[in-house]
Amino acid sequence: MLAGRTVGFLTSHAGVEDAELTQPWRTVQLAGGRPVLLAPGPGNVLTVVHDVAPAGVYRVDRPVDRVRQGDLDLLVIPGGPLNADALRTDPDSVRLVREMAKAGKPVAAICHGAWLLVEADVVEGKQLTSYPSLATDIRNAGASWVDEPIVLSGERYPLLTCRRPDDLGAFDQALAQLAA
Repeated sequence: MLAGRTVGFLTSHAGVEDAELTQPWRTVQLAGGRPVLLAPGPGNVLTVVHDVAPAGVYRVDRPVDRVRQGDLDLLVIPGGPLNADALRTDPDSVRLVREMAKAGKPVAAICHGAWLLVEADVVEGKQLTSYPSLATDIRNAGASWVDEPIVLSGERYPLLTCRRPDDLGAFDQALAQLAA
């Protein structure tokens, strides 16, 4: 159940895939959870559709350098290649993912968001899905990649991964169960 849980949505300012932020955000809200927008700095996050068309502007709730794993029950990394590429070069974003995993807290990544899981070095021995272009990166990091809508992997710290925006319905259902 997401009721009463604080769910961090970790994004960059570089262009987040709109549906991958807004749809799970809405799922958390409808389930009684508290979504919090995190980014490498204050200001606004821009969302896009397929990295091209502007879609929305959302105010950052907290810069990620001020967030620790104890502040969150669950972390969601929306995708979009621009977003994920920017996050994997941000030390505080990488640190937060590592902290969440070390604490045994669930981390969910959508589409290209799995790049941040690879950079945080939390995928070895796990099974993941992602946008197909990340398959080699995931395998090179010691995980196995599968072409499925969603994958939940791990006992010590669960990773929920989603292949692409078309699979968000299944992702939202699994997200609610993951927080139970």
